[in-house]
Amino acid sequence: MNEKTSNRLRHFFHVVSNIRPIVWIATYVAITPVFALIYWALPDAQFRIPDGAGTDYGSWLYYSIVTITTLGFGDYTPAHGWAQAVTAVEVMCGLIFLGLFLNAVGSMKSEIDVESEIEKQKRLHASAEKEKLVKGIPLVLRNLNMFLAYCYAVTTPADKRGEETAYNPDFEFSDMADLFHPSGLPFDATTLPAVERLLKCAANTSLCLDSLQNRVDLTLWPDVLEGCFSFVAGFQMFSSADALTRHSDGFAQDGLTEAVKRNEARISAQVASWRGPVDVGKAGTLQPVAELYFFIKQNASLARSLETELTSIAMRFK
Repeated sequence: MNEKTSNRLRHFFHVVSNIRPIVWIATYVAITPVFALIYWALPDAQFRIPDGAGTDYGSWLYYSIVTITTLGFGDYTPAHGWAQAVTAVEVMCGLIFLGLFLNAVGSMKSEIDVESEIEKQKRLHASAEKEKLVKGIPLVLRNLNMFLAYCYAVTTPADKRGEETAYNPDFEFSDMADLFHPSGLPFDATTLPAVERLLKCAANTSLCLDSLQNRVDLTLWPDVLEGCFSFVAGFQMFSSADALTRHSDGFAQDGLTEAVKRNEARISAQVASWRGPVDVGKAGTLQPVAELYFFIKQNASLARSLETELTSIAMRFK
């Protein structure tokens, strides 16, 4: 047998095995009255019929059932060519369709077993990923909370910052005038500008979320996956980080020159006096601050959504 024929036979048996058992058993039952009709149409002389036995359609249906099930009681027997040929064909059909039915049952059982094993593996995978996610949630939440706290510091005038560090998503561009002042947050003892601390925290948060995506199969939690991906992408696309940090201009943190101080004061004054909508393309020298404005608007919203979703997951699996 050549390879082409072998492939065709393999394909044929594959197709046959995928036919549901109900089809074969229905065919097995359906051909019984068809053969009964053929027996009824044949001359009675083709058979040996017991004395007093009937020759109506019902009698031949009985004979067809006995034949296709291979019971062979022997009361009605084929005596001549046509009757013997039809009987033999019916017996073969019965055996073939019964065999195909049993094969289909075995194939269906194998399919059910495979699906059951796949579901089992999915449950084990989900359980393992859930455990990894739950372990990583505290660190992620810590980074998200710090990021939101620095967003609050940058978007709130210095004289209005208090112990409560609740980020306000409806802040105005002019509220960012004190972005070069120290954050004043309880956990931040440095004198670095709030904007610089925000960008450093954003980098750490982005790294943390990227690490979470690599360690955990977040496709099981689509909202978390989308939030992590969007936050990391938003940070990577932010291009004004260097323009908003002091060390980018070559100045040491402990000895700021008057030029740096004047530049920061000028920017702060321009931001404080800004009125109207913000357009990065038309912001001129304030373009880095305008980009930061939209970065905070987008990523702070993502951080809050992630914080809510991860807290919910942690409580659900606690």
